[in-house]
Amino acid sequence: MKLLIVTGMSGSGKTIALRALEDAGFFCTDNLPIFLLDDYLKYMAASQNKSVTQIAVGIDVRSQLSNMTDLPAMIKRLQTQGFDCEVISIEAKRETLIKRFSETRRKHPLSDQLLSLEQAIDTERELLAPLIESADLRIDTTQTTLHELRELIRKRVSSKEDSQLSILFESFGFKHGVPADADFVFDVRCLPNPHWQPELRPLTGLNDKVVEFLAPHQQSKKMLKDLTRFLEDWIPNFEADGRSYLTVAIGCTGGQHRSVYISNQLYQHFSADRSKVLSRHRELS
Repeated sequence: MKLLIVTGMSGSGKTIALRALEDAGFFCTDNLPIFLLDDYLKYMAASQNKSVTQIAVGIDVRSQLSNMTDLPAMIKRLQTQGFDCEVISIEAKRETLIKRFSETRRKHPLSDQLLSLEQAIDTERELLAPLIESADLRIDTTQTTLHELRELIRKRVSSKEDSQLSILFESFGFKHGVPADADFVFDVRCLPNPHWQPELRPLTGLNDKVVEFLAPHQQSKKMLKDLTRFLEDWIPNFEADGRSYLTVAIGCTGGQHRSVYISNQLYQHFSADRSKVLSRHRELS
């Protein structure tokens, strides 16, 4: 039986992720106390409804925090019992979470007369740190819309039909911040910049004219060759280690030209032989 544990920061989009999984056929339960997880799974496994083969459970700061440290050992035990168990963490930067709570006027689960909203967010991140850091997949929604989050869940999680590693190539701009969920971050700001060509400035790295500008340069060729060789050497090692997800972030200054071009070239190369390769251009969303 497939079991997904969805965790992360309040206000980051966990509810949206669970709804996307529910639409994909998962039997979803939110805010399940950790001490009930064993009994819940035993009941589901013994249920007469054999059509339920995929379960998603939301566990966060509203659960019994005293049992949070027991969760990693519990997950390992469930895996030995035959559950295909993965942890997905939905996160966002502190300033983004503050803005979201302020705009919606929702109360943070930990905020009270003693803790301000900012202090509650910091406390929550500290409490959830061990679980978040051990997650199989981390998704940063700081600059992700609700629609994009649903699509990421659909493409990276709900459509994952086999054990093949899911690889996401994501372009971004350093001036907008480095993606917090990246496993590898590569800086391509050393490449020739199309931004300084007036006719190319309004275009992106997906446009043929920008491709024709970057492709002939020796720096571009060597960057692509070195990144491709590095990833070809190390991706099998991640698969052998049992990893399910890998996010490769490619950054330039604004995330419009160079990072988009390199990211797209890597996506095209690896998607030729693999079925679980995705592409996302954060600043073009």
